[in-house]
Amino acid sequence: MSIEGTIFRIKKYALHDGPGIRTTVFLKGCPLACRWCHNPEGIDPEPQTMLRDTAHGTVPETVGQRIGVAELIRVIEKDQLFYDESGGGVTFSGGEPLAQPDFLEALLLACNRREIHATLDTSGFAPAAVVRRILPRVQRVLCDLKIMDAVDHRRVTGVGNTPILENLSLMAASGVPLRLRVPLIPKMTDSDANLTAIARFAVTLKTIEGIDILPFHRIGEQKYRRLGRENPMAGQLPPAAERVAAVQAMFETAGFHVGIGG
Repeated sequence: MSIEGTIFRIKKYALHDGPGIRTTVFLKGCPLACRWCHNPEGIDPEPQTMLRDTAHGTVPETVGQRIGVAELIRVIEKDQLFYDESGGGVTFSGGEPLAQPDFLEALLLACNRREIHATLDTSGFAPAAVVRRILPRVQRVLCDLKIMDAVDHRRVTGVGNTPILENLSLMAASGVPLRLRVPLIPKMTDSDANLTAIARFAVTLKTIEGIDILPFHRIGEQKYRRLGRENPMAGQLPPAAERVAAVQAMFETAGFHVGIGG
């Protein structure tokens, strides 16, 4: 019997979730509750009702579906020609893909057998045993690093950051190429002290390929309304372009290749 998991979106022809042309699969469920999350429909591990706007008003729809590994792999491998020609592959994102370890591992094994490049896009918050189990099956890791101060991290994400920092060191020690993603959130992650601390920690990660700055945006605003939830970031503006450029320069001065967005 095929192992099943819960996903809430499949994004084909993605260009920002790893190298080349990719299919990004969003697994549902996340142990974090980041205030700036732009995929709030990915937090609850179970399918849920979300309103959809139509020309005739709003109608309820179910977000999240159970799907078997074999069925999902059939979707992924349809675009293998694009992966091969562009150096792309599949990216497993979320939510938090490590929250469904059996499903994720089965998907990765299927990708490995088909020689489909697999990237893990993760918050890094998971038991170390799960990370060790998954790392040999992926060819690249994209991992968020939001806040270095443990108290501040818990305040704005709902969880501590010790497992994340330990897992980042574990990822780097494994030899798997690693790229950090730093959300730039006004009044939460964008202080000079936090960003400097991130740079100092990142220097210790020997397989790091670079850092992507992810400026806050308002793309997810309507999702909170459609879910019937209050938006914790209502009214917050994105960081100024000058601030993004200054942070980019800071990381570049520290010796990192830096991208914007992703």
